[in-house]
Amino acid sequence: MATLTVWRFPTAAGADEALDTLKRLQRQELITLQDGAVVSWPGDARKPRTRHLGDMTGMGALGGAFWGFLLGMIFFVPVLGAAVGAAGGALGGHLAHVGIDDDFIRQVRRKVTPGSSALFVLSSDAVLDPVRAALGGLHAELIETDLSADEEARLREAFTEGG
Repeated sequence: MATLTVWRFPTAAGADEALDTLKRLQRQELITLQDGAVVSWPGDARKPRTRHLGDMTGMGALGGAFWGFLLGMIFFVPVLGAAVGAAGGALGGHLAHVGIDDDFIRQVRRKVTPGSSALFVLSSDAVLDPVRAALGGLHAELIETDLSADEEARLREAFTEGG
């Protein structure tokens, strides 16, 4: 079963530091990183910068389409206003079908604000205590949603690149 986690950091550079930590933990076999994205939001910027972590992904990675869709729903659709409200609701319903509900989206939107950053990670096989301890030292706040095996399969079917 995969877990989609969002680690929120109080600085715009925190997510990049955490990514280095997670890669180290993966080499120690304390977590399996399947895919991810970084959101960095400098305090003086109107919108965040987003980056898919294609370099850490392997077979079965969700790819840029999923991350663009998810990050767009969280950070950019609210900015576009009521004109896309109905379409956004329909798209959000599609995400709920794969285990990412409106509450998760609202929570991330509320917490990842100018001057902060976030690391979005699809992972499995995490040894939770060492992972939380390592990221907690970076003043991380965990936002998390677990995906059932069924939800993970639907997510991969909808978004896996090349498959």
